[in-house]
Amino acid sequence: MARHGGRILADALALHGVTRVFSVPGESFLAALDGLYDVGIPNTVCRQEGGAAMMAEAWGKLTGRPGICFVTRGPGAANASAGVHVARQDSTPMILFVGQIARSDRDREAFQEVDYRQMFGGLAKWVAEIDQTDRIPEYVARAFDLAQSGRPGPVVLALPEDMLSADSDAPDLPPAPRPVQGVSAAQLDAISEALAGAERPIVVPGGALWSQADADRLTAFAQGWGLPVAVPFRRQDYMDNRHPNYVGDLGVGMNGRLGEALTAADCILSLGSRLGDTLTAGYELMNPRAQGRRIIHVYPDPDEIGHLWRADPGIAACPRTVLAALAGTEAPRRWDDWTASLRAHYETWQTPKPTPGAVRMEQVVCWLSANLPEDAILTNGAGNYASFVHRYFRFKRARTQIAPTSGSMGYGLPAAIAAKIAHPDRTVICMAGDGCLQMTVNELSTAAQEGAGVIVIVANNGRYGTIRMHQEKHYPGRVSGTDLFNPDFPALVRAYGGHGELVTDGADFGAAFGRAQAGGGLALIELRLDPEALTTGATLSETRAAGEKATKG
Repeated sequence: MARHGGRILADALALHGVTRVFSVPGESFLAALDGLYDVGIPNTVCRQEGGAAMMAEAWGKLTGRPGICFVTRGPGAANASAGVHVARQDSTPMILFVGQIARSDRDREAFQEVDYRQMFGGLAKWVAEIDQTDRIPEYVARAFDLAQSGRPGPVVLALPEDMLSADSDAPDLPPAPRPVQGVSAAQLDAISEALAGAERPIVVPGGALWSQADADRLTAFAQGWGLPVAVPFRRQDYMDNRHPNYVGDLGVGMNGRLGEALTAADCILSLGSRLGDTLTAGYELMNPRAQGRRIIHVYPDPDEIGHLWRADPGIAACPRTVLAALAGTEAPRRWDDWTASLRAHYETWQTPKPTPGAVRMEQVVCWLSANLPEDAILTNGAGNYASFVHRYFRFKRARTQIAPTSGSMGYGLPAAIAAKIAHPDRTVICMAGDGCLQMTVNELSTAAQEGAGVIVIVANNGRYGTIRMHQEKHYPGRVSGTDLFNPDFPALVRAYGGHGELVTDGADFGAAFGRAQAGGGLALIELRLDPEALTTGATLSETRAAGEKATKG
């Protein structure tokens, strides 16, 4: 039976297990909207394409399946590129469908015409335009395979509107079985042999998709072998932070003692991490020019092995599969003393350093860590407020931290909405700065429309704090472009029908959070911070003084 292209597309999505899409509607893909209506796939309508793409990307992190986003041509696609970039750098499976001009109008600079192969070529794993209606099932199947294969990532498919509205009797194409993962005895022996010769090894788990089963296997492996585990930036939920073999995170604002340990380590077992610039403090702690230690690199994409580091051995395999095999093998030796010393540094790092003001972020985050359910989901975007989460929150379960390793501002609120839709019975907290939240604050409307009862905690210091920090370090006292005028955040969320409170005394936070949680709906708590509170380790004045000393020197 003939169907229009939008229905063929919707049927293909249903066959591939899609249960929700995120979009900002456009006339360029009306037939796709009609197909979604027929098939009954829920469509979360967002307020800006960047938010929609970030929700889809977060959905991919949460489910392990490609998040699906629909946007219109030209400006819509340009806005969505922010979410595609997050998916690329975070290795998250995602498919972006972009409405496109009619095929007959191409190459005339028609209304909102863009060559999407050029636009997204450096961001996506594959970019294509579907020219024939009867090939929709083929393109969709390939998009799902590529988004999930090797190193997962985003795929972009453009949909010319006349192709999408045309009829075809093309048959559906069911999804192919996923490739069979495996690891050989020789590969396991090579890992064991490399570790056996090490005195100061560190295990670094990474990759995009991590389940609780993976976290349990990582714990069993680390405990069984007496190995320390240091996670990459914003991967703290890959292992229970309370476990004695967990020694902290290697990322922005890392524990200096852990950074020293990375420099001193003579063997790194990377299970899915690229070991990039964020993890190595801009390659200061480890440098590809003279890496100075043995690196066992397990990575799903063979092209990554040897890209930065000389691997010995290099194993092109699924790191989760390799981990499952390692968890059941016998250790060639143990490193308990080395691990215990690193854990001691982590515990010291966990002792809160007081910041100025009546509301202190370290106290808020410690309260959340002690009082939230173990399966509560925390999201955030970028800003100095997030460094308090990195340092003081102890993650207990996998997939409870949804945050961009790309450092994209505005990500926290869209991600929290996606998380609450995916897990309506779990507590979902969006941690945001005043600048970060205002990047996507319009998505409060989406949360209200979807009934997504997220709790937003806004750290308001009246500035772009991270940029101000760097500004004071390099150009002390010369403030330009970093101060913010902010709205009344509690009033704003109340305008959307939510619950809003302002906290000006840290002692009131617990009660305020209880009221926000008791309402069961959308809620926001604004934390009014002291302007002197800048980072976990230094005040604004201390940062400026250090910058002045450095510039004079």
